[in-house]
Amino acid sequence: MFEATVREGVLQLRRPGTRWLSTGWDGGRSRAAAAYNVTVPAGFDRTDLAIYRDERLARAEFGAKERTAADRDAPPTLFTGVSMDHARGARLGPVVAYATVGLSNPAMLPTEPAAAAESREPTGDTETPPEPGTVNLILGTTRRLAPGAAANLVAVAAEAKAATLLAAAGVPGTTSDAVVVGDDPTGEPAEFSGSATAVGGAARACVRDAVRASLRSRYPDGDVPGSAADAEHGVVTDERAEVFDP
Repeated sequence: MFEATVREGVLQLRRPGTRWLSTGWDGGRSRAAAAYNVTVPAGFDRTDLAIYRDERLARAEFGAKERTAADRDAPPTLFTGVSMDHARGARLGPVVAYATVGLSNPAMLPTEPAAAAESREPTGDTETPPEPGTVNLILGTTRRLAPGAAANLVAVAAEAKAATLLAAAGVPGTTSDAVVVGDDPTGEPAEFSGSATAVGGAARACVRDAVRASLRSRYPDGDVPGSAADAEHGVVTDERAEVFDP
């Protein structure tokens, strides 16, 4: 399975030769020994994220020495203002998931836009590192996912995250959430990863339980930020789109 280690504010999820698909900074597909979730300090404004990543991995004694001949690319890395003290994992069948949950910058999507509050724009430049909130997910499976199944597992994880947060905190996510999915290129093949499959069903349960556990750790009194109107940062998408027949 995947081996998790937390040091110096960095979570490493390691399995040499893993194929990763990341929606975060410098994302896309890669082959690397590990994926990382890195806590950044308050007021973080670095834009040289590759250099910063390498500095943090070196400080935590992770990095180049972790790689093998099968690991061709830089490791996928997510950033968050949430302390790794609040990282939580969940495991079921062929899947493991780790989550860090912060909701200081919720992103709301009213189903009745006309009745929604006045729209608020996201705080800051969207090209800069994330605000202190962020719900980061890193999933690993010992199955060998088809390319479409890997992409779909990102959607499955995001859906499970949104459903969990809506039930627990009334928001589906934040303005800077990210997902990393890893699979074993030597594992038993899986052509599909929908909610009715072994991989997809396990991923849904793992994401739900890891997100709930991290949420309880981050907000032990249940005092979550709530809607964008109540939070320091956030956005409400209440514009109406033009609807038409194809």
